[in-house]
Amino acid sequence: MKITYDKNADALYISINENADVSETEEIRPDLFIDKDKSGSLLGIEILGVSKQIPAEQLKNIKFEVA
Repeated sequence: MKITYDKNADALYISINENADVSETEEIRPDLFIDKDKSGSLLGIEILGVSKQIPAEQLKNIKFEVA
């Protein structure tokens, strides 16, 4: 699993499986998306506007790679 944060896009991405191709992206609610492979398995979760949804003190505690 890999967590990346794109400061310019204010987007957090949690990659569950990097070895499969995304077949479908589903919007769960505004600014929250999940990526699935062709069999429907979860590949990743994307949160847009993350700094507005996750308190800054919690963001500081997340260890992630910067994209």
